[in-house]
Amino acid sequence: MLKSQDFSLNLEQIKNVLQADVISGVDQISTDIYGIYASDLMSDVLAYGKSGSVMLTGLCTNQAVVSAYMADFRAIVFLRGKTPDNVTREFAEDKGLIIMSTKADMFEACVKIANIYTKMLPNEEFFVSAEDTDKYISTHEFTINGSDFASSGIVSSQIKSALKNIGYDPQLIRRVAIATYEAEMNVFLHAIRANVTLSAGEGNIIVVIDDEGKGIPDIEKAMQEGYTTATDDQRALGFGAGMGLPNMKKNTDNFDIATKVDKGTKITMEFFVS
Repeated sequence: MLKSQDFSLNLEQIKNVLQADVISGVDQISTDIYGIYASDLMSDVLAYGKSGSVMLTGLCTNQAVVSAYMADFRAIVFLRGKTPDNVTREFAEDKGLIIMSTKADMFEACVKIANIYTKMLPNEEFFVSAEDTDKYISTHEFTINGSDFASSGIVSSQIKSALKNIGYDPQLIRRVAIATYEAEMNVFLHAIRANVTLSAGEGNIIVVIDDEGKGIPDIEKAMQEGYTTATDDQRALGFGAGMGLPNMKKNTDNFDIATKVDKGTKITMEFFVS
């Protein structure tokens, strides 16, 4: 993660240095950005990416765009000349994400962008970066069907939009969105289906994901960063890096798992409203 404490670039500078084509959001090309995150592992993006950043990735999938949206990124640059399909592009346009494509690979793109910083700031260092309440403003119920990757991210996107409409703090919404998206992806990877309940209150937000699936034989092991039971095909989609459950816990104020092997898992996540 390349990030400056006191300086920001804009997307037009990124476009020019990478000789990138703007696929969507050309009218927003002057938007300022505050960090660069380069990765093909979407769980890492959700864990370590910062709001207002640009994601550089060779993973040209709908999941990459949904991950960027959940992490409050402002733009995505697809590497090695890759371009998204129409469904992915329409999602980005609907959510206000800028998409670009460059022929550069990840190393070349990172070096070129870093050179902008070093030329403009030669002396700067860079670094890698409740209570329950019955007063609910809004409640929603959703269903997720496992293995249906074409619809991945839809439920968490709907939850994020609902919280935005209510008017919660953007950083709180970001935490809820990331945790919910990780939970949603766990259903796609490991379960048959799940019922999701959102309860948005004055003092807290509660998201419950109750799935029918494999269950978790060893919760302690599953909570370790890097531990995964994902298949190679699932990892090829950018998931299964072993960051899902840790990301959920990291972004919640109260986190609970109840699971039975070969029955399913119920995850309850609570977020305090300050």
